Amino acid sequence: MAPPLIQLKDIKLTFGGTPLLSGVELSVSPGERVCLIGRNGSGKSTLLKIAAGLVEADSGTRFVQPGATVRYLPQEPDFSGHATTLAYVEAGLGPGDDPYQARYLVEQLGLTGEEDPVHLSGGEARRAAIARVLAPSPDILLLDEPTNHLDLPTIEWLENELDGRRCALVLISHDRRFLTNLSRATAWLDRGQIKQIDRGFAAFEAWRDEVLAEEEREQHKLDRKIVNEEHWLRYGVSGRRKRNVKRLANLHALRQQRRDYRGTAGAANLAAAEADKSGKLVIEARGVSKTYGERKIVDNFSIRIQRGDRIGIIGPNGAGKTTLVNLLTGGDEPDGGSVRLGVDLEMATLDQHRESLDPKSTLAEALTGGRGDHVMVGGKPKHVVGYMKDFLFADEQRGTPLEVLSGGERGRLMLARALAKPSNLLVLDEPTNDLDLETLDVLEDMLGDYDGTVILISHDRDFLDRVVTSVIVPEGNGRWLEYAGGYSDMLAQRGADLKREAPKTPATDEKKEAKPATAAAPSGAPKRKLSFNEKHALETLPKTIAKLQAEIAKQQQVLADPELYAKDRKRFEAASVAVATAQAELTAAEDRWLELEMLREEIEQA
Repeated sequence: MAPPLIQLKDIKLTFGGTPLLSGVELSVSPGERVCLIGRNGSGKSTLLKIAAGLVEADSGTRFVQPGATVRYLPQEPDFSGHATTLAYVEAGLGPGDDPYQARYLVEQLGLTGEEDPVHLSGGEARRAAIARVLAPSPDILLLDEPTNHLDLPTIEWLENELDGRRCALVLISHDRRFLTNLSRATAWLDRGQIKQIDRGFAAFEAWRDEVLAEEEREQHKLDRKIVNEEHWLRYGVSGRRKRNVKRLANLHALRQQRRDYRGTAGAANLAAAEADKSGKLVIEARGVSKTYGERKIVDNFSIRIQRGDRIGIIGPNGAGKTTLVNLLTGGDEPDGGSVRLGVDLEMATLDQHRESLDPKSTLAEALTGGRGDHVMVGGKPKHVVGYMKDFLFADEQRGTPLEVLSGGERGRLMLARALAKPSNLLVLDEPTNDLDLETLDVLEDMLGDYDGTVILISHDRDFLDRVVTSVIVPEGNGRWLEYAGGYSDMLAQRGADLKREAPKTPATDEKKEAKPATAAAPSGAPKRKLSFNEKHALETLPKTIAKLQAEIAKQQQVLADPELYAKDRKRFEAASVAVATAQAELTAAEDRWLELEMLREEIEQA
């Protein structure tokens, strides 16, 4: 095995009370792809800074292979001293690095290089920081939340770029799809220590549950052993003195072991304060249009949103997602068309930019509005400490200034404020930013149980697939289309990802739309023809379907062996993953073929 590029041994670090890191070990070899997983506040970002040489541990050693280049992407890059984004990116180059790479990556990431860093948006700042760490082609990349503030096309570009590089990666991210596609090993930072497996993020959650279940069993055994020893201490002390003294000492050791045990942090208790039900119709938009200058942001968009719908709005930064939400919710007046809101609507919103937070105010003041010790949750008072605990804040954080909270803690605070207000319509702008995976799971469950309607803007593909019932996507020149299902369903129906140009066909020919068009095609509209790609897909998809069916049958034959799991667990897991992957591909292929066949028949009958 190749010697590690970077190695951390017995890293210990304490900020005040409980140790943040206690004996952490991490080793990364050339080409290795490691995702670093852990709860918010577990020390992931701090550990990455130690690996980058930016923070010094209380004890332990850090080794970097001589000559190896390390680049670190922080959550909040420092642009001070740089007049333009290109100057900032070029400052990250080392002696002998190709300066053309800086210009190339800046352009690939949608920047001109002349932007003033003082006026960058969150997405632009993140893209400039990514260009800076990629330009030198380092041996190891340490990336802290690289997808934050990026739109979907940029996330997918970054994913492909990193996948094609030979450098080693250590990734911290809340984006499950990003981690699944890139990681080959998982390091779980939990209660100050790291547990590691040589499998990517796709295997993490099942492995984590096994580890925690085994830990719970061991603690139960320890508790039973202490009970038995205490019973002996009360009723069974007899015989030789030395033997009794030793057994008593063992009992004290068992009790100390129980006291030293750091249990897992509890899950967040997210629950939206629900108002009375709204009417069945929540929002109806007819022919809505909005233009800024000569640019069409929304053009002739219509939709009916009913109670219980979960609508996801996706698209590149600058496409007009926030404008569309404002038009639909009455926050902005359309230039043309009409928007009708349903009766008895109570709306709660989550702002991704968090401008409403005063960095100098305390956590308790932000929740109570500076009025007393109680938060109004659903119109009823609840003590601020109890409400803080629901969102995983400790008692001692009550007086903590907001400016020292981590990104994940600020995200939970914004959720706490939004969910306290009684609502039957939730409007969430990037709700997943900075949240850890466990809190994401709880947020998904909460949205699933919410009786009202949800409209959310998100770039998290996995979150969209798990939560929404339909997605709205920009198709260019102000046109927006709605597709049934989540992000993956949209791709299967649309037949193209968001990086491609919008289709040039008339809106009346959009048979891929999830909901049927309400207006008939004009009599003078040009006759629709199958494109070359559509013809080719119709001819080749049956072969693809047959091949996938054969693969599923082959893997199912492997899984038919009742002793396979016991004999060869790795083969069992590989076959299970292969069946699930092939089944998903088969479903998408069959849906695409059926869609194209229906389109062909419509064209022939026209």
